[in-house]
Amino acid sequence: MFEARACVRAGKPHFRGGSATLAAVAMAELCYRTLLADGVQALVDVKAGRLTPAVEHIIEANTLLSGLGFESAGLAAAHGVHNGLTAAPQTHEFMHGEKVAFGVLALLMLEHAPEATVDEVLGFCTSVGLPVTLGEIGCGDLSKEMLAKIAARATAPGEVTHNEPFPVTAAMVEAAILEADARGRAFRDRG
Repeated sequence: MFEARACVRAGKPHFRGGSATLAAVAMAELCYRTLLADGVQALVDVKAGRLTPAVEHIIEANTLLSGLGFESAGLAAAHGVHNGLTAAPQTHEFMHGEKVAFGVLALLMLEHAPEATVDEVLGFCTSVGLPVTLGEIGCGDLSKEMLAKIAARATAPGEVTHNEPFPVTAAMVEAAILEADARGRAFRDRG
């Protein structure tokens, strides 16, 4: 949802070269709302070996809604940060979705999202075990040099980070990553 909104605000084309449709934006938002509504229960049910409506809703959100949403609206800084994180060998053992989850937090920092939105995302991520700190994606001791490599990769020419509705520099991505980590650590400490 956050990336679809960024692409729409920036007027960037989706992966097929066209403009985002109203349906794509609505599906991206429904995907997010479904995760919030059913994610925790679906995780409990899957761990218990139960196929329930909550699990089915999450499957639909993860495959149909997110797939159509990204293809028909686009990706932005959350996936750009994911792509940047692949420059750090210590992140290779983590799944795509784990790095994108942290990337969503970095996107929210880049966009100066409202506190309520950041807290909602942090709350969801922690409730289902998604990483909200650099340490949780293998980067607890991230050097300045590696952070610079991550940010350079995230802002390489043609990277989806440039689908944000404002120019994004490597320095901005570095700051957003560090701010996301600090916010994640503070949220964990409060919890």
